[in-house]
Amino acid sequence: MNGRVLAALAAILMSNPPAQAFGGSEVVVETDGGALHGTLTVPDTGGPVPVAFIMPGSGPTDRDGNQPGLEQDVYRHLADGLADAGIASLRIDKRGVGASAAALDSEAGVTIDTYLDDARAWTRMMAADERFSDVFLLGHSEGALYAILVAETEPTAGVVLASGTGRPAAELIRWQLDERGIGDPLRTEAERILVELEVGRTVADPPAALAALFRESVQAYLISWFAIDPAERLAGLDVPVLVLHGTTDLQVPVADARRLAAANETAELAILEGTNHILREAPAEMTANLATYSRPDLPLADGVIPAITSFILTEAGR
Repeated sequence: MNGRVLAALAAILMSNPPAQAFGGSEVVVETDGGALHGTLTVPDTGGPVPVAFIMPGSGPTDRDGNQPGLEQDVYRHLADGLADAGIASLRIDKRGVGASAAALDSEAGVTIDTYLDDARAWTRMMAADERFSDVFLLGHSEGALYAILVAETEPTAGVVLASGTGRPAAELIRWQLDERGIGDPLRTEAERILVELEVGRTVADPPAALAALFRESVQAYLISWFAIDPAERLAGLDVPVLVLHGTTDLQVPVADARRLAAANETAELAILEGTNHILREAPAEMTANLATYSRPDLPLADGVIPAITSFILTEAGR
């Protein structure tokens, strides 16, 4: 999900509490900026198995898909469902979050390349592990973009793009702001800032009401993020692709999934009725939909695990 927009709209405090591991073993990858931590879940099948790297969405997201004030456990549920099908998984604390908190001194200066280098390091670690027959990239929300970018340089057996945007992020943010009814003069000010960032110029002293989204310390990241068209990059991938999206996603419309799938002629498209951005069954009505964001006990929507496991097992030749 777009954690920055959600933070701006809901005034959620962005802190970095430790993540809670729910299963599997603790794994660490060393980088120039410090140690990164995650959970590796490997089913006991007696031989090499495919592994899915669950690539998290934006904001301070931990290995279970949680953010401060939003306990969801979506990635834990994904890992459990994958394990039941004989598929291993890696889920991680992003740099600066949970057990990986010490690897980030300041968010200022962080760009797409910061997290992209981290994702490549994790992918290479899994590729070198003899327990795994194939490496798949399972990107959720903003993580879908990273799945595309990592697959450009790292050997992967396929990518799953769940709840991902199909257009440059600035365009999506405009849609989100309009959907939430952000009126003038705030909407006009947001547009001014978006235009400046799109051309690579930072903006001093954004309004307090927009600071969670446009604070100066995240503008380098936003500039690097806005420069990428995910559908355009996906068009150049020569690996199997599954695009997965729910019809009641309030963060990213289904049209984005269709744009992604149309960009790559071999991509599969799975549209799940009544499934929201965090892959849970939910109505389109906003209050009831958002109520699922703080219900870690809720299972994933019925079609999520079957669609993902079928794709991975088919492409892995199992």
